Amino acid sequence: MIALAGSELSPELSVVVPVKNEAENILPLLDEIHTALQGKVVFEVVYVDDGSDDSTPAVLAQAKTLHPRLKVVRHRASCGQSQAVATGVKHAAGLLIGTLDGDGQNDPADLPAMLDRWRNAPALARPGLMITGWRANRRDNGLRRLSSRLANTVRSKLLKDGIPDSGSGIKLLPRALFLDLPRFDHMHRFMAALVIRAGGTVETVRVNHRARERGVSKYGVWNRLWVGIVDIVGMMWLIRRARNPVVEGLE
Repeated sequence: MIALAGSELSPELSVVVPVKNEAENILPLLDEIHTALQGKVVFEVVYVDDGSDDSTPAVLAQAKTLHPRLKVVRHRASCGQSQAVATGVKHAAGLLIGTLDGDGQNDPADLPAMLDRWRNAPALARPGLMITGWRANRRDNGLRRLSSRLANTVRSKLLKDGIPDSGSGIKLLPRALFLDLPRFDHMHRFMAALVIRAGGTVETVRVNHRARERGVSKYGVWNRLWVGIVDIVGMMWLIRRARNPVVEGLE
């Protein structure tokens, strides 16, 4: 199911927000997105409901009446965060994609600075450039911060992506670049390595990180740890087999 209403102007930026059972966070986050971007860029917001079984669908239906730039896409059954992001990008109309987690911990107020950084990059670099957030001061409990620091250290050493925080949900990149990346479950945690593998570049900016105020986290320390180990092995395999031809033109 896809619902669309909005401006006649084509958006430059599509903000993609994957959610599952985040009914309490939808309206506050939408208000923040609009406040952050209004007057700075022509934008739309694409919410992907990944098979929620709470009141998320009803709240999103209500939100469409309040926010004309909102698109809503729903997965009949849950397919995971990475597929939800990919579905949102597929249905987005913007040249650029901004991603936010749906739990309200990412701050939409960081998006304009990320957008300016992308716009100010050399024209030849922009098609392959991703800007990713670094949650330097995380507002999570001590165990989650420790596990995240350990995971980022191991990942960065093995994949050599040089990124201090691959798990940050706030990112900005061209839609075409995202669509050119290999897609698999949990790929959202390896976006930087995937962009570098494709011959692109990644720039990191410090972003605000907030404590979760509403709802319940869908991730625990242990369920991310074991899956992450398997995913890193798979990413090492992908990186070793990357080929990026230099195309000189057609004859």
